[in-house]
Amino acid sequence: MAPSLSFTPALTRQLAAWLEEDLGRGDLTAPALIGCWGRAGWIARRDGVFCGGVLLEPLLALLDARCQVALLVEDGEPVRTGQRLLELEGPAAALVAVERTALNLAMRLSGIATATAELVALLAGRGVGLADTRKTTPGLRVLEKYASRCGGGLNHRFGLDDAAMLKENHLAWGGGVATAVAAVRANAPWPARLIVEAETEAEARAAVAAGADAVLLDGFEPAALGAIVPALRALAAQRGSAVVLEASGVEPGRLAAYASSGIDLISTSAPVTRSAWLDISMRFEPLS
Repeated sequence: MAPSLSFTPALTRQLAAWLEEDLGRGDLTAPALIGCWGRAGWIARRDGVFCGGVLLEPLLALLDARCQVALLVEDGEPVRTGQRLLELEGPAAALVAVERTALNLAMRLSGIATATAELVALLAGRGVGLADTRKTTPGLRVLEKYASRCGGGLNHRFGLDDAAMLKENHLAWGGGVATAVAAVRANAPWPARLIVEAETEAEARAAVAAGADAVLLDGFEPAALGAIVPALRALAAQRGSAVVLEASGVEPGRLAAYASSGIDLISTSAPVTRSAWLDISMRFEPLS
């Protein structure tokens, strides 16, 4: 089953803004298509994981309610080179107007989903999840994180307001781990999770002792993690709680080594920041 995507008013406005960016004052080629009815299909030009098909219907609805979309592949499904992904039918002017915006979004998101799936496959059977980060393109965070889920990844926090992560600067300016944790606990809503980023074993131990829900172990080598993870779990058990242990600063090519260290999660921005677009073309067809 494909991950769900909520079309909030904010996302709908964003889709409209992206269409407007391309259309400007109006498509100057539209007069050549007055009264024309068209049909088109999307075709994958290389293997990968498809993502972005769910955007077609709301995008076309902004242009012409008569347009119809038939998805042949759901978001999150693998596709092969040459595979037909979806079919469109409606006023030709609307199909031409939506083409570039829709394809650009789908190729970008499919690239992220594909890169995520490749990394998730390296962790298969190891009991370690792959999480994304906040290192996303401004304006595209909701969709890029959706693409991560389509590739089998997990979403880390979406923003500064849905989980607290105390990082190096917070700890340096906030009086250390215990003081910073206490300040956040006293002011954050009770369901909010509190994560502490640790760059040393001492910081990691202090975070667990202070009651952090999770510790993000940044820049540790696999061997060092293998030694510290059992100690942190034992310390959490002494407090009568559990702690989620996450590794970051991990090169994608070394995922297997990190997965063997006993951690719960590996977070990486690589699928978003390093992925190539998945090539998809739109082919127009005459109506019989």
